[in-house]
This record gives sequence, structure tokens and C-alpha cells, in this order.
Amino acid sequence: MSARDLHDVAPPVERAFLVAVDTGDDPGWSAQDSLVELANLAATAGAEVVGAEWQNRRHVDPKWYVGKGKAEDLLAAKGETGFGLVVADDELSPAQQRALEELLKVKVIDRSRLILDIFAQHAQTHEGRLQVELAQLEYQLPRLTRLWTHLSRTGGGIGTRGPGETQLETDRRVIRERIKKFKERVEQIRRQRETAARGRDRRLMPTVGIVGYTNSGKSTLLNALVGSEVARAEDKLFATLDPTSRAVKLGDGQAAIVTDTVGFIHKLPHQLVDAFRATLEEVNRADVLLEVVDAADAHFAEHRA
Repeated sequence: MSARDLHDVAPPVERAFLVAVDTGDDPGWSAQDSLVELANLAATAGAEVVGAEWQNRRHVDPKWYVGKGKAEDLLAAKGETGFGLVVADDELSPAQQRALEELLKVKVIDRSRLILDIFAQHAQTHEGRLQVELAQLEYQLPRLTRLWTHLSRTGGGIGTRGPGETQLETDRRVIRERIKKFKERVEQIRRQRETAARGRDRRLMPTVGIVGYTNSGKSTLLNALVGSEVARAEDKLFATLDPTSRAVKLGDGQAAIVTDTVGFIHKLPHQLVDAFRATLEEVNRADVLLEVVDAADAHFAEHRA
């Protein structure tokens, strides 16, 4: 077989265009600052960022997220850059997402969906994958109407009743049942973690939780304390998803259990906080919280907040 007979089966890199609205609600964190972080998130997810736009508005547009004029400007940007993906810096309503997709004829996602995608890529354990899928289902449920384009054109009324509506309700019920089952399994994990924590308490070994912003150096610190590569340390956002706990010798015959936890981020989707409750409770149970801060970052004060 010659080289020219070989075909590249790797999926093409998606060209992403980022959009944000600056309403002035967060004076320490401008739209430009947030777009820099969003670009890092998009790169972590595997996209190539080909452009970005932001707009100063008192409120986001209920239909377009950005204003109608700025949305039409995106059409011109599409012709110049050839993007096939738009990522909004805030959570979009189903109507906003649909309006932008119909105008631009490309896939449109929001910051929450992007973070969920990164979490799905980085979940290594059964527990991590379970919590990610729960978060994805909860995110998907209110947006389920988008999947049925023949029903969503008019938003109800004539032409949308009958078997199709029944199918939609069936799908919603299936997802709600899956969410219920996943929540039960996550609760089971939480109880198992609680039992394990009580076992550690009986051994009188203190626990330390390493906390901080994503990509601030938490995993690097744990590796340094343990003296080996036990935690995944990369220059990427959310490189660590599943918590890693190791016994660390402190000197004078003392030791502690040190846990590397998932990092926090600006505009963290509430679905993730809810789904990862079992994991985040590791932080609540720790005897000591060790906060890691990247002092070289211009926004370290906002990161700490």
C-alpha cells in the first residue's frame, strides 16, 4: 500500500468563533478577559479559534444573545474565517441558540456546553464519567425541543400536535428517568466516600484538600509532595477531573492524606456543581484546605473569589 492510498481518519479540527456580551455586571472581569479564558477552553476541547467579537450592552438580546446587527456581522466573519462553530461566553437559551444557528448555518454552543465537552474528554474513572453524563442530561433536558426540528419551527400550535408531541414527551420522560437513576448512583458514591472518610478518621490521619482555580498548579504541587507523577499535570484547563488522594510524609513521623480536586472556573455551570457534589464533598471533609494561587496571573484576585 502506498502513502497516497492512506486516508486520515482523524476528525477535522473545528474552526471556532467566540462571542461575548459585556453587561458591566462584573467590573473586575471584562468581556475581553472572559474571551481569553474561553479561547483556552476551546483550545483544550480541540478547536482552532479563528476570531472573537464582543459587544457592550446593558442586557443580552433575548433572541440573538448579541444584538441583531452584531449577529449579522458574524455572517461576514464567517465568510472571512470559514468558522463552523460559534461559542457564546454565556449560557444560551434554546431560542437564542436556534436563532443563531438558523442565521449562520453553523453549530452554536455556549460556555456551559463547552465545559461539559471538556469534562467528558477528561473523565477517566467510572465515577467521573457518571457525574459528567448526569450533568449532560440535565443540560440537555430543557433543550430537547431543538432535536425535533420539524416540531420547533413554530414553537407549538397548529401543525405541532399529535404523535410528534407524544414522542417528544416520551423522550423527556426517558431522560428524566435516566437523570433519576444517575442521581441515585451519584448518591451511592457519596455514601461510599463518606464511609471511606470515616475509615480515615479512625486511623487519625489528617486530610488536606488542594483547592484553587483550574490550571493554577494543584496537580503539580501534589506530584511534588508525593515525589512522583501520581496526578495528571498539564498546561490545560481541567486537566484533572477525578480526585486523586495520596498519603504524604510530612516529617517527624507524621503523614497526611492529600487530595487533588477539580478546579474552579469563572461562570461554572450549575449542572456541574450539582453533578460533582459527591466529589466536591471531599473538600468539605478535609481538615485543612491548601489553596493554590497563580500569583503571576493578572486576575488571581478574581480567581480566589
